[in-house]
Amino acid sequence: MATDLPYAADAEDSLSFDELEVLRIQYQKELAQAHATTQTKFNYAWGLIKSPGKDNHVEGVRLLQEIYRAEPQRRRECLYYLALGHYKMGNLDDARKFNRMLIDKEPTNLQAKSLESLIDEATTRDGYIGMALVGGAAAIGTLLIAGLVRRGKK
Repeated sequence: MATDLPYAADAEDSLSFDELEVLRIQYQKELAQAHATTQTKFNYAWGLIKSPGKDNHVEGVRLLQEIYRAEPQRRRECLYYLALGHYKMGNLDDARKFNRMLIDKEPTNLQAKSLESLIDEATTRDGYIGMALVGGAAAIGTLLIAGLVRRGKK
């Protein structure tokens, strides 16, 4: 799907292990001192979302949800990465919900609009896959019934 919107590059780009490790060490260091700052927690969550691996995405979303609940003034900046994290995990309904909340707050946010296009494309693709699976199951069921009917006639 061609678009004139800037690409939501965060959907494809990943941090290296070393880059994520720097963020993790800082977060763990602050936790060991009994308090991680919101900014450090956000940076680590951002890194987890941008890293490869679903487990990292799950943890990143969890941390962002904590920030979202605890820090009302930081909610807007959490929305895009919550949407992106859910998108990367394949939770398209949640991705759409958080992205829509951001677009409602910032209707001209081109990065969110680009992510919306990616979510729409993934939803369409998943719909086609679902239809193919249902169609395949129906065809197999028809063949099995036809085979049983032939056996019954013999």
